[in-house]
Amino acid sequence: MLEAKRLTVAYEGGDAVRDVSFSAEAGEWLMLIGPNGAGKSTLLAALAQCAPYQGTVLLDARDARRWRPRAFARAVGVLAQTHAAGYAFTVEELVSMGRYAHTHGFFRSQDPNGREAVRRALDMAGLWELRLRNMRTLSGGELQRAYLAQALAQEPRVLLLDEPANHLDLVYQKQLFELIGRWMRDGDRCVISVVHDLSLALRYGTRVLLLDRGCLTADGPARDTLASDALRRAYGMDVADWMAQTAERWREVAGGKSHGSGQGSRAC
Repeated sequence: MLEAKRLTVAYEGGDAVRDVSFSAEAGEWLMLIGPNGAGKSTLLAALAQCAPYQGTVLLDARDARRWRPRAFARAVGVLAQTHAAGYAFTVEELVSMGRYAHTHGFFRSQDPNGREAVRRALDMAGLWELRLRNMRTLSGGELQRAYLAQALAQEPRVLLLDEPANHLDLVYQKQLFELIGRWMRDGDRCVISVVHDLSLALRYGTRVLLLDRGCLTADGPARDTLASDALRRAYGMDVADWMAQTAERWREVAGGKSHGSGQGSRAC
């Protein structure tokens, strides 16, 4: 569905992304991982046509540069890492803006399926009860979900997500990633997301792409890539061993959580 061929993004001082090639097929969730400064967000921006690049990005085997912006927006939804709610829109108004690519103007009557698409997106993101809230009153996690709902309202076939769990607590991380997984499986769809939490990459990713200093150093099934020597080299540590030690501590917590003594906790 989406393919990158020898993608390079050059910034002053050097290449942020260098000669990267890969493809994403329907039903795949690609996790872009790597240490800070590896080029993950820059790569995602190039795929979204939001950063200048050399090389080729193909959407449905057609050069992305040849797609009209509205048509590209109907096919590809993007969730950035940070947002600024500069205007006093309601949540529903913000999500409705995701329908712009489906209209020929600002009039909702020209988008007969828009109202239902917005309602579904609000429901999926758990924001229906907040739909009339002013965007400026939302928490960071609520704001992130509102912008995800906006992307879902576009009804794209490809989702590009930059740190989708940013600002989300554990409950909403779980809900959000499971929501994205259900969305991906409902039709010919794929997801490419930048994540820092390798546990999320392992749990939900069908494939993991490892970037290190702008280069793609590993690409394969999540378990294989996360067990590779390339991961150790990129992070400068034995990541798998560190994660295993952490998991063992959690197993100790889980094993002792049902004693029922209630000691060590109190109500507010």
